[in-house]
Amino acid sequence: MTTRRSRASARAALAVALLAGAGLGACGGDGESEGTPALTSGQPLGEGGTLVWAVADPVRTIDPLVADTRAEQLVTRQIHEPLVESLASPFGDTRRVPGLARRVSSSRDATLWTLRLRKGVRFRDGEPFNADAVVANAERWQAAASGRALLPDLIDVFAPRFDVVRFILGRPDRRFDQRLAAPQLGIVSPGALRTMSAGEVAIARGLATGTGPFELRERSRDRQLLARNTEWWGTSAGVELGPALEQIEFRTEPSSALRLALLDAGDVQLADELAASQARQARADALLYALRGAGGLWLGLSRAVRGVDSAREIPSLSGAWLATVTVAE
Repeated sequence: MTTRRSRASARAALAVALLAGAGLGACGGDGESEGTPALTSGQPLGEGGTLVWAVADPVRTIDPLVADTRAEQLVTRQIHEPLVESLASPFGDTRRVPGLARRVSSSRDATLWTLRLRKGVRFRDGEPFNADAVVANAERWQAAASGRALLPDLIDVFAPRFDVVRFILGRPDRRFDQRLAAPQLGIVSPGALRTMSAGEVAIARGLATGTGPFELRERSRDRQLLARNTEWWGTSAGVELGPALEQIEFRTEPSSALRLALLDAGDVQLADELAASQARQARADALLYALRGAGGLWLGLSRAVRGVDSAREIPSLSGAWLATVTVAE
């Protein structure tokens, strides 16, 4: 692996970014939770910049329900928001803001769950986000094997009001709200659902299908470029969740050794799915770090990347901010 010490002076100002307050990775379970070390120096500079993330697999779909690799779930999660999430501002505000569901409650026996929805939200194709849109998505979940696997006890869903949805379960599930946070259950525009072909939403370049902080801008076999959704509900006054990043580039590199090399060279800020030996190499470098996830896989990242403190969840990058870091000699 090339030596970064020779590049320290040349990279005295390293600009990178990431979310404030969420974790990474579809791989939950046995991952350890270790905080990212503090920056050597630097203050948030405001909005702008591109975050580059090297992933292991090609992104063949951004339809959330059929996204079955970490790479696909990372991309679709930025475009399609699940009903349940907790978002943080990139600008130092310690508040946590609920996502599309402003409030979630359950009956005493946890078989009836009521979600009160955020008002005034629209999908990027102009369709309104409301209870009917949620019901349309939930009916698709029930009809698909992948959806039934994620919500095995769901037997019915209905909308008593335009901003209220109720889920009826066949047996108690006190973690149902957590299940609704899965990236595969990202909410898709009803207009896109009407274009379904062979069970998969026809999400192509230029077809805006989500409510999320980013939208698909460019797509190729080994590269997905997302751009900031300037009409995202989280940018409104009184919410101010960012995103501070202008773009996120997901770059496919099947070789974990090459993903680490890209990270070491500064060409990417995050390298996904590294082996334990490669994580040790990253941790031995003064400018890199690594977080462990399930299955013996690791996420390598620049020490300037902030906000990733575990490898347990697929993050929303809406709380990302740009920092300049002075690298010590």
